Amino acid sequence: MDTITISDLEVFYCIGVPDEERAKPQRLLLTVVMEHDFHTAATEDELSDTIDYFAVSQRLLKFGDGVHWRLIETLAVDIAEMVLEEFGPRSVTVEVKKFIIPQAQHISVRVARSK
Repeated sequence: MDTITISDLEVFYCIGVPDEERAKPQRLLLTVVMEHDFHTAATEDELSDTIDYFAVSQRLLKFGDGVHWRLIETLAVDIAEMVLEEFGPRSVTVEVKKFIIPQAQHISVRVARSK
């Protein structure tokens, strides 16, 4: 299957178990891998026959506006469901990286969902 990958998109969402952590947006990196058949898009050279990765990126940048999550697991599932519903890939894998433990490069979760 063909894939489109948005790698390490920097977003700022309110997330965390303690109230203080959710009080202000924090930096996260999102990687979203979408499986889609490129045959028609490659033949016709038309954006409408594929997934507009710019539109997905813009949607992700605003996805956290006015929303709070406690767990990055919940966030990853919410993103996967939104991408499947709004952009129509056959499947999507979402990785969320959080920079909360100073001794670790990052903490991440990864979920995969399909239609």
